[in-house]
Amino acid sequence: MGEFAGLIAIIMVFTIPIVAIVGGLSVQKTKLRAKMVKDELELEKLKHQNYLIETEKMRLELEKIQLESPKNDFKL
Repeated sequence: MGEFAGLIAIIMVFTIPIVAIVGGLSVQKTKLRAKMVKDELELEKLKHQNYLIETEKMRLELEKIQLESPKNDFKL
């Protein structure tokens, strides 16, 4: 019975730190995932802003071409 108690004590001594390490890694992994999601959200916001800017630029260029187009028709 004494050997069994000693074996349980040894198992507990090694099991508790291992569980703590695994739990800590899980917390770190969760924090890393949260940071990645936050960074991806920021990237998507920047992509959207870029899309809006490019769309506005293309609209202005199209207006410019349309304004210049009648001038070109008269030169024929």
